[in-house]
Amino acid sequence: MSASVVGRPIARVDGVAKVTGAARYAADADVAGVTHAVLVMSAVARGRITALDTAAAASYPGVLGVFTHQNLPRLTVPPANITAGFFKRFIPVQDDQIRHAGQPVAIVVAQTLEQAQEAATLVDVTYQAETPKVVLADGMDEAYVPPPGADGTNDYVRGDVIAGLAKAQVRVEATYTTPLQHHNALEPSVTVAAWDGDRLTVHESAQGISLSQNSLMHAFGLPEENVRVISKYVGGGFGAKGPVWPHTLLTAAVARQVGRPVKLVLSRAHTYTSNGHRAETHQTLRVGATRDGRLTALEHIVTQQVSRTEEAMFNSSEPIRMLYTCPNLRSTLRAVRLDLPTGSFVRSPEAATSHALESTLDELSYAVGMDPVELRLRNWSAVNQETGERHGSNFLRECYRRGAERFGWSRRNPRPGSMRDRDGLIGWGMATAAHTAGNRPGAAASVTITLDGTAQIRCGTQDLGTGTYTVMQQVGAEVLGLPLRGVDFDLGDTNFPAAWSSSASATVPGAGGGVVRAATTARNQVIAVAVADSGSPLHGVPPDRISVADGVLFVTDRPSRRISYREVMRRHGTPIAVTSNPVPSPLGYSVGAVFVEVHVAPVLGRVQVRRIVAVFDPGRVLNRRTARSQAIGGAIWGIGFTLTEHTLVDPHLGRVVTPNLSGYLVPVNADVPDIDVSFIDQPDPASPALGARGFGETPMTGVTAAIGNAVHHAIGRRIRDLPITQDKVIAAMS
Repeated sequence: MSASVVGRPIARVDGVAKVTGAARYAADADVAGVTHAVLVMSAVARGRITALDTAAAASYPGVLGVFTHQNLPRLTVPPANITAGFFKRFIPVQDDQIRHAGQPVAIVVAQTLEQAQEAATLVDVTYQAETPKVVLADGMDEAYVPPPGADGTNDYVRGDVIAGLAKAQVRVEATYTTPLQHHNALEPSVTVAAWDGDRLTVHESAQGISLSQNSLMHAFGLPEENVRVISKYVGGGFGAKGPVWPHTLLTAAVARQVGRPVKLVLSRAHTYTSNGHRAETHQTLRVGATRDGRLTALEHIVTQQVSRTEEAMFNSSEPIRMLYTCPNLRSTLRAVRLDLPTGSFVRSPEAATSHALESTLDELSYAVGMDPVELRLRNWSAVNQETGERHGSNFLRECYRRGAERFGWSRRNPRPGSMRDRDGLIGWGMATAAHTAGNRPGAAASVTITLDGTAQIRCGTQDLGTGTYTVMQQVGAEVLGLPLRGVDFDLGDTNFPAAWSSSASATVPGAGGGVVRAATTARNQVIAVAVADSGSPLHGVPPDRISVADGVLFVTDRPSRRISYREVMRRHGTPIAVTSNPVPSPLGYSVGAVFVEVHVAPVLGRVQVRRIVAVFDPGRVLNRRTARSQAIGGAIWGIGFTLTEHTLVDPHLGRVVTPNLSGYLVPVNADVPDIDVSFIDQPDPASPALGARGFGETPMTGVTAAIGNAVHHAIGRRIRDLPITQDKVIAAMS
């Protein structure tokens, strides 16, 4: 029998569809009679609307309607106790108040996109503007600790931090800042809404179609069966499409008003105020340790921006609470309300706090005179330090050792500024990569074994471009014992069994777990049919003695006694269909070690990442190609996070002044070095998905601090304010 299909670097099953244009994204939905919507955005950051003149826009050729708070019906949001952060509490175009610049104040619907765009410029809005507050530093004296939210607790304490710092032989205090950043998915958010009586179908660029369905149900008072959300392909999400944003509800609302299907595609600029962002942070840390590098105390206070309408915080502090052995710890998350849009999940929400922690530990390694790898090994923990429970598996120490060997870490001269080439300074840095995964409601899935012996698997999950189609097909084939070509997997439709949002690295444990449960039941039913059939070569054999591989059922210790899936089902005469129930996925913790080499040009202050070596422990690797792709993508984003990405907001007007990819700098090919990725590839026995944990958000963590630590090693100065731009390097070296 052939080898397992799980783990192999199988090419994406949707690859051909994507490169040939056959893949249909939300904006490609073929909806008869579709019209087009364009948002009119607020030009002020705080105040109220005093007058609206829509006459010119309404009379423009092709315009079907202009909607404002004066004529748009009231919409209802889900109850406040439903999944904080995923349903936004504020819906614009419902009153005259302005909460931030770029807030929708009107919606124009026309026959063509060009007509809607032109008419939108004719909407005349008069404001009573107030002075906005948009700078985090200006509001630090107003910082407060919100009630516990999605992060579990906003003021976590264990032990006695004051006593732990007092007994420490070495102490380090540091302040780190990270800027406001945006997702910049290749595909902007899209909603296509069509009504048929009181039934609503929405094609949505969404990370969570079930969440979108739930929000639309509440907004319009509809039963679940009357709302269908479809999202077959998503052109990147990174958290921007995780929550249900107001533009989705507004599009459905205006579609109902004009009596025609309506398509809304956010412009690139609109995504900077309509899809959330990674909030700016100010982080202070105090760390105490013994002279041999063992942590005695850790205090971490992170202050971040929230909006005037919501106080959910998305730069979470799990790395502080969970990762290292430390008996005395305090982790506090504080908020400052500003006149900015609501923040949101951005890929690796733990990256900002991980950066500060891993950078401070690098400072501690110098303070105690210890290699940074050895310092982390001495504080490694086999248990979740927050809960006291053992991780299902944790091969982080092996990641350190293997990564150091692949990188050649033993050749590093620890003295800052000591490594050079003829063009400038060389720095080597490292950090731990770690991110929680899963711990979400899980997913259901259906499996139908057809009369030709093939399987159809359906799950209402999403594929953000990460390879879900491919990996779930592999999981189904593995459990059923069918060849990959014998399994058809489909997703992205709320008519399928429900799944949770593709966020929080929860798709593999959630949807994967649902597929495993359904496929296991279906396989066992096929076996039961085969052994009960008097004409089958397996008749009378105990089911636990039957194995399945390559579409063939056989007696484990007598493989010559066999029968194919096709023959079993032909003889049975009826398809076998099962649906699994959703089971919450356990909290996983995927980890790794990242090693980075940078080159710094002293005169220009230019930092170039020359080499990245990363070794990860995500449990069992389901597909080495897609997992490596995730790791490379995380590393590239880590380069941008650390060196270039920074959304600029006018401090007086509160407007985003870099709402495009010419002003918001993301890494390009010339910025990306060779990236050496490898995996431990050992199954986690606690995983419901064949030993695999969620992994997508782990790779970005570690990279950011490893780059910053490498820059310090190169120039002998610590730059604690991200991004590490050329002017900061020059200033640090002068």
